[in-house]
Amino acid sequence: MNGRRRKFVRHAVSGVCLSFALCLALLIFTGCKPAHAPQVQPQELTFYFTCDIHGRLSPCGCFTGQYGGMTRLKSILDTQGNTNDMRLDIGDAIGGAEDFHVLEYRQILKAFALMKYDAINLGRREARLPAATLVDLVRSSPVPVLCANLRDKTTGKPIAEPWRIIKRGTCRIAIVGAMDTKGLADELGEGLAAEDIETSLARILPNVRPQADLVVLLAFADEETLTKLARQFYELDLILGGRVRQPAQQVQKENRALIDFTTNESRALGLLKVRWSRQAPMEPLLHDIILLRDTIPEDQTIMALSSDYRRLVRQTKIWLDDPERLRQDQVPGVRASASYVGTDECLSCHPSAAKVWQKSAHSRAFTTLKKKEADADPKCIPCHTVGFGIISGYQRSFNGSKLANVGCESCHGPGSLHVRQQQGDSSISFKFRPLGSADCQKCHYGEFSRPFSWENFWPPISHGAEGTGKSAPSKLSAAHQN
Repeated sequence: MNGRRRKFVRHAVSGVCLSFALCLALLIFTGCKPAHAPQVQPQELTFYFTCDIHGRLSPCGCFTGQYGGMTRLKSILDTQGNTNDMRLDIGDAIGGAEDFHVLEYRQILKAFALMKYDAINLGRREARLPAATLVDLVRSSPVPVLCANLRDKTTGKPIAEPWRIIKRGTCRIAIVGAMDTKGLADELGEGLAAEDIETSLARILPNVRPQADLVVLLAFADEETLTKLARQFYELDLILGGRVRQPAQQVQKENRALIDFTTNESRALGLLKVRWSRQAPMEPLLHDIILLRDTIPEDQTIMALSSDYRRLVRQTKIWLDDPERLRQDQVPGVRASASYVGTDECLSCHPSAAKVWQKSAHSRAFTTLKKKEADADPKCIPCHTVGFGIISGYQRSFNGSKLANVGCESCHGPGSLHVRQQQGDSSISFKFRPLGSADCQKCHYGEFSRPFSWENFWPPISHGAEGTGKSAPSKLSAAHQN
């Protein structure tokens, strides 16, 4: 009896095992997976990214045909959006560290928010701001500001969030912000301390990776550093840079990470479309650098922010308005040898040059600023006045009453000693320094001018020393040589 029972049990167990094996084979054959690991469909994600906005809320308007400006950036993004896109800035959005740039940066942050940016990173220009100023900007920003390796020197606390998780569809995306700090120590704003980027990432990435399906690094760094970071940190899926000379021509792959980057002072928008799934590495589908051409209309909501900045900077006393602050740039114990006297002091002794100047656009340079309500904007004033930013030069409080327009001293330099010498002061021996095309290119360069050519730019303003009857035959005028 016991033998029959044992035989029955053996047959029953064999039957159960056979049934289990058949079910397992059926599951494998039909492609079914266990309920606890459901198949996730591949998902397409689009990253729009910018870098080096450099304070360009709108094109300055120095000439027609200018590319760029956040005004055009918004117009493009308004036509591109979808539910699975991400909008990110990699850094250097501010124009500089001066107080008027901070006023403008607050409007730039509002512009990022209007364009629905998911996060922005801090760059080296932002890192030149004092800690107190930067903390205030980060806290009041309407768009998340990231940076993993910039800290308060006293407290050791991070200036901004190191990273944050953003979800698109079923994908959890960790956005990490950082900057390459090599050579930055002497430029850091008061009260700031910077940690090298590798140390910061080594500390935070092991904590970030388990919480995310994708890890994206916004790295304000050069191409060599971007590649180095990809090799060093396997946790990274995508690196967007950077501190580069020109936008990427194609997406690069290094280790597990894709690398893409852009720059160009708000004139270029990077686009990277990828396919993501949990079963395979992220795959690039489309890379593009969209140029913000002059044919793209300018968005009026961003134009309004640009107007707000110019209104605020007109109403605000800035450090350039304080003569005592301007004296701080002078060498202690050394007085300036000459001061600005104004173009009117030159005209009577230089009648031929005066006629040329009066017919030129230089004589109306300040008027062009007034038409654009930019006559109080410190970014524009230097190339439309005489000596702005120097103690004896143009000041905003003059409101265009003197030292306005591009005058004789804009190129030749302060003329007080020359005037005294010509009036008979024998104690003075003075000569203006020679000038050449490089002096013109202090203002006539980049987006602020059509491509400079001496052969095209000089003839309309050609003039020489009075009494010679000659003007400059080539690179230098006779007046520029004496």
